[in-house]
Amino acid sequence: MWWTRLKALIVKELLAVLRDPKGRAILIGPPILQLLVFSYAATLEVTNVDVMVLNRDNGHWGQELVERIDGSPTFRSIAFTDNQKEVRDAIDRQRAIAVLEIDPTFSREIEAGRPAEVQIILDGRRSNASQIVSGYLGRIVATLAADTPAGKRAASETIAVVARNWFNPNLTYQWFMVPNLVASIALLIGLIVTALSIARERELGTFDQLMVSPLRTHEILIGKLIPPMMIGMFHITVYILAAVFIFGVPLRGSLFLLYGSAVFYLAAVVGLGLFISALSMTQQQAILGAFLFMVPAMLLSGFATPIENTPAWLQPVTLVNPLRYFLVIVKGVFLKDIPLAEVVRQTIPLCIIALVTLSAASWLFRRRLE
Repeated sequence: MWWTRLKALIVKELLAVLRDPKGRAILIGPPILQLLVFSYAATLEVTNVDVMVLNRDNGHWGQELVERIDGSPTFRSIAFTDNQKEVRDAIDRQRAIAVLEIDPTFSREIEAGRPAEVQIILDGRRSNASQIVSGYLGRIVATLAADTPAGKRAASETIAVVARNWFNPNLTYQWFMVPNLVASIALLIGLIVTALSIARERELGTFDQLMVSPLRTHEILIGKLIPPMMIGMFHITVYILAAVFIFGVPLRGSLFLLYGSAVFYLAAVVGLGLFISALSMTQQQAILGAFLFMVPAMLLSGFATPIENTPAWLQPVTLVNPLRYFLVIVKGVFLKDIPLAEVVRQTIPLCIIALVTLSAASWLFRRRLE
């Protein structure tokens, strides 16, 4: 019976992955460790930074600005100087990421109701972090400006704007990062486990035996497909439990939709892994092929930066990236209670990717039989 043959192949694949104690440890330990480490360490927030203040003003408002900067929890240390040369050295030697220079007439201009200026000197070598620090300093200056006599008069004559953040009102970074990791680490594990599958058979000399066995090509493909998907489902379940019970990420949407789309996502990932494995002659080539796909896939998925920020000519490349679609589903299910229609819209490309990659892998298998 075809089911008996297929079951034997699935059991063989699971045993090949799980029977080695080191293999089990690698399969379970590192993904959990990555989830814990990346959830806290992989952050785009900028904290514990060092800044310098050059205060040329002896008035009240200059001192008030210095005290507000000093009281901010964002900055780890604040150095004070009255020497322009020390400003250059601090930036050159990376002892400070930003220097705030207060003009000598700062307090005088404020008391007179005229615009007062401060200068922020940033370390352009750390462009992203320096721009975020510039925003922090800018908000402190803006808060001070609102408390000046001129600022209070202007506030009484203007409309106040109050920002409200939907889906993540407190801007808790784990709410953004952990759902991303659910998808990205599942990609990492699924791709590597599958990519090693056929390459391992070739190195052990059992691939030719598999090809001449009673198993048909589609049965071999299914037998290679199911075990990595089972492992991927296990990891996704662990990550969901950790997200909810350890990191406190709200699960507002349907688990049924999440798991339903995860089946097609893992099928697409495993299809890519089987295609890479079918092209590779050794496990080393399979690992290199998996990482060759994985690094661009992470960068072009919207994980850290929006896809819209990439060049227009590069954006069509992201259409073949399964991580791009599943990230939308995972974050939507966790934070937004994403509707069924949107889940289906994001799942259809995953089905197409799975069909194309699995068909290509099947064609490569048949070539081995000829």
